[in-house]
Amino acid sequence: MKTNKLTITLVGCLMVSSGLFSCQEQLREVIPQTSLNQSLVLSDANAAQTLYTGVYSSFRNYHSTLFTLGEMRSDIWADGLFTESEETGLKQYWSHNISATNVPLDNWGGLYTLIDRVNTVIKLFPAAPLDDAKRKTYLAEMYGMRAFVYYTLLRTWGGVPITTEPVTSVGSLTDLYKARSTPEEVMKLIKSDLEQSLTLFTGSNALPTKRVTWSRAATLTLKGDVFIWSGTHMGGGSADFTVAKSALEDVKALPALGLQATFADIFDPTKKSNNKEIIFAINYEKNEATQGVYGNFLVNTTQAGTLLFDPVPGPAVAVNTAYPLVGGASRIGMSGATIAKLSNPKDQRIRPSFRVMYRNTAGFPIAGVMLTKFIGRVDSGIQLYDNDFPIYRYADVLLLLAEANTKLGNDPSADINAIRARAYGTGFTPYANGSQEANMNAILDEYLREFIGEGKRWWALRRAGNAYVFAAVNPVYLPATQAFKLVLPISISMLNTDPKLVQTPGY
Repeated sequence: MKTNKLTITLVGCLMVSSGLFSCQEQLREVIPQTSLNQSLVLSDANAAQTLYTGVYSSFRNYHSTLFTLGEMRSDIWADGLFTESEETGLKQYWSHNISATNVPLDNWGGLYTLIDRVNTVIKLFPAAPLDDAKRKTYLAEMYGMRAFVYYTLLRTWGGVPITTEPVTSVGSLTDLYKARSTPEEVMKLIKSDLEQSLTLFTGSNALPTKRVTWSRAATLTLKGDVFIWSGTHMGGGSADFTVAKSALEDVKALPALGLQATFADIFDPTKKSNNKEIIFAINYEKNEATQGVYGNFLVNTTQAGTLLFDPVPGPAVAVNTAYPLVGGASRIGMSGATIAKLSNPKDQRIRPSFRVMYRNTAGFPIAGVMLTKFIGRVDSGIQLYDNDFPIYRYADVLLLLAEANTKLGNDPSADINAIRARAYGTGFTPYANGSQEANMNAILDEYLREFIGEGKRWWALRRAGNAYVFAAVNPVYLPATQAFKLVLPISISMLNTDPKLVQTPGY
């Protein structure tokens, strides 16, 4: 249908993924979505439901982007060991080989296509033929998700264009030009959307059986995250940290949420129903969609026959014996130093997160690591990658709350120790309240171990404060004198196509 083409084509042109003349040619083929989609949604509850469901399908398409932006600029995968040729695209992130002429992610990551779809729901659903309770819930979800997407844009690029109306018609190409708003203006929209979401949820803490739609708990968790960020980076200080603490305490008190006793159960694709740790996750299911994001963190089937797990102290297990059906590549890995830092045999998080592969030669040198957190399961003789990808889970709430308390000068040890108790079990070494810097470093250490592969480490470092970023990331790649690199540039083609855009400061 050409109505679909409008959403894709106009937003693509709006966000300057194509050149000027390419956009002009595409615009000739456009039929405004209002000519069909709006009338359908406003008259047919099934069409409205399809539009709503489609937003979640679209959100899933950004799994790779969300993972990359939140993980690959951190210290986890820098200078890693791998068995095949290195994946050079992702290397640009962890090596911070970024400039105005070497932009690792163009076109705002394509996130404005998702925003346009959310905006369409927000625009149309107040008049759609839905019962009032469902209408309010759906709108509450959309405002929460829009806040999340704009928060991702803000953290990545700083000031970005703001658009809160769906693209429905275009008189001329100049209608698509959009200047960057200031970071303060973007944050104002984010906070406004958070409050609108909470108002529409009307205090309902209902959670779906599978936590794959947005909820009030998700909005409150995002609110805590956002207000810690604005308190740290945008002058909000103690007032914002206090707001964050209150929101996160509300989530912590919900009886349906808590830490799973066994870390691996969080990600087990057979234990998704009423998984008490998950607040919101991207959904993958057999016969629907399965993950393809982590192929570069696995190993190919030929090499798997020459590599070992656990040769010392043994017994050694061939990689292809442990995972006979896993296929992928080993083009990204951890450094030996990172492996050594994380490989505490008492920490039950490590083995379900990654396993070290050794060469089957004298001395058993490390060959690389296999990311096992999202490795799926065997189903009917195939490796089925149907793990959900958490956007927020209960461990986020505890560590965000610990961070808010740290920045308020309070004792964060109870929430840090809840994470540690699950990780190390009986007899774990509890954390004792220390200086603000010591507390923050303890929180970041748990982020490092808890969220491997979940796209959280870079955001945790950034939210903590610039000094923590520069302390963690190799200064060869990101010296403190290049703080402008904490946000990304936009491409020359974007600047050339839209005369209202300006380059990210510093580039």
